[in-house]
Order: sequence, then C-alpha cells, then structure tokens
Amino acid sequence: MTDYIEVRGVRIGEGIPKICVPIVGRTKEEIKKAAEAVKAERADVAEWRADWFAGVTDSLMVQEVIAELRLILGEIPLLFTFRTAGEGGEKAISVEEYVRLNQAAVETGKVELIDVELFTGDAEVAKLLQSAHKAGVKVIMSNHDFEKTPKKEEIVNRLCRMKEFGADIPKIAVMPKSNKDVLTLLAATEEASCRIHGPVITMSMAGTGLVSRLCGEVFGSALTFGTAGMASAPGQIDALKLRDILTVIHDNIAQ
Repeated sequence: MTDYIEVRGVRIGEGIPKICVPIVGRTKEEIKKAAEAVKAERADVAEWRADWFAGVTDSLMVQEVIAELRLILGEIPLLFTFRTAGEGGEKAISVEEYVRLNQAAVETGKVELIDVELFTGDAEVAKLLQSAHKAGVKVIMSNHDFEKTPKKEEIVNRLCRMKEFGADIPKIAVMPKSNKDVLTLLAATEEASCRIHGPVITMSMAGTGLVSRLCGEVFGSALTFGTAGMASAPGQIDALKLRDILTVIHDNIAQ
C-alpha cells in the first residue's frame, strides 16, 4: 500500500505538500475568471467553493459550472466543496440539499475529490462516501472550528475517526487564540500522521496560524491552501509565494 492519494497524476502525501487554490465567485463569469487565475498559478489542486455560487441550489447549474471548470482547468484535479454555514461557509442549507449537491458533483464524472464534513450525520456521511468511491472519486473528510483550537487528543481523535469512516484524506482546520494553540495543532498533526496510513491535512487559521500552512512537510500535513485572488479562509497567502516557501523548506529538509 502507498502513503499517498493520487489524482490526475498528483500524489497528495508524497514529497512537498501540494497547493490547493480555491475558486470563489457568485456568478458563472466570476467563477470562470477565478479558474483561469488558478490555472495561471499552476495550482496542484483547484477547489471550487460552491457555497459562494448564487445558483448553487440548482443541481443542473452546478453540474454545468463543473463541466466548464473542467475545460478551463485541463489536467488540474478539481475538488468540489460546499462549506456549510456552521463550518464557516457562505450559505445554510439542509442536510438533504447538502447530500444532493455532492452527489450531483460526483455524477458529472468531472471532479476528482469532494469535501464531506464529518459532522454532517453518520448516515449521510456513509452515503456520500459510498457514492463517491463507487464513482472513483476521493473524499476529503473535514472539520472546521472557527472559534477555538480543541485539545490535541480531540484533534487526533477527529482525524482518526474520519479515517475509520473511510475518508481518503482527513482534514481539520482550527482557530488559534495563542501561539500555544498553533503548537497544539502541529503536535496533533505529527501524531495523527504517524497513526493514520495515508495523508492528512491540517491547518491553524488566521495570521497567528500561518506557520502551520508552511511547515506541513515537517509535521505531516500533505496539502496547504493558497490564493490566486480572493481567499476562502483566514490566513491563506498567494500561491506563488507559498510555493517558493515550500520549496525552500523541502530543499533544506532533503540536505
């Protein structure tokens, strides 16, 4: 077995952390423009944050946008994400709508990954995992805490629970209230990456947590988020600058 997840030739969990750049926009035109910027930045993965899209409740419109994104992005893997309002997203929708949207994305055959929130509900999470894996789509299972940083043991437990559910890549993002909170997140990352067979994604948000977005190769986070325009979460920095920093760290680790 391998310790990485491969999508369109991109090995998440091998070598330098991969850079995912969000596509954010209210209209199709804004989304397409953002996708062009993501392509220009040479992102490893593109994430469409569909919760920003004004027409997101129309599954057919969502599928049309995904088809256009695939044409623009070419071989860049596409992650479909509807971030719920409870976890920092732009819209509140029912659990039934959330499941339907993710299934609609999977059915296009044009996304490589979907984001499934851990606390959606056990039955719904299991249903989405089954649908995605049947279609050959990988699942990033996520949890976001914009209020605090849980204790190290809780962070590790959540990541391990995601893996036990069948997630391909567990992910957690937390908000630091102090420098010690960032250390807590990094310690939890190191422990989880040793316990979980496969990649994990972690980050401490805002300016205080910026270092966590840069040192994933040291502590075990396999992917980080950069920007090519509007940020989708606090603490993201320009993708090109991010790549330079990750490369410097990687080259020195290798010495």
